[in-house]
Amino acid sequence: MESTTQGFDLTKLDLPQLDASTKKLFMIIEGIYTIGVQESIRKYDYTEQRYYQLLKSFRKNGIEGLVNHKRGPQNNSLRTEPVINRIIRYRFLDPQSSSQVIAQKLRQEGFHLSARSVERTIQEYGLQKKTLQISPREE
Repeated sequence: MESTTQGFDLTKLDLPQLDASTKKLFMIIEGIYTIGVQESIRKYDYTEQRYYQLLKSFRKNGIEGLVNHKRGPQNNSLRTEPVINRIIRYRFLDPQSSSQVIAQKLRQEGFHLSARSVERTIQEYGLQKKTLQISPREE
């Protein structure tokens, strides 16, 4: 990206590199006031659809609408602390039970949890089954 635009000298801002939000803001400003939408999206390497999405978000939420946010769920809605405690308890009571068995026990108690969620919890807390590795005898 160039450091100067029509009417803007970005070097005066003394930014080492434009962050994503600033880049989006300049793209919108230049698209509306100086070089036009087509040239602006080409310059900043965005699609026209994304340009208008960002413009709409900026008009609705201001600069906050241009900030990148973490995608996906922001919390661990199913694996709450009581559920995690129960998974750990079941694992300690019967270390040989599989994640499917533990998930079934939790479903019987009214917790709707998948076997994969149980596996994740077991991995996060280091409760995997230890397997004995036998090396061949040297004769």
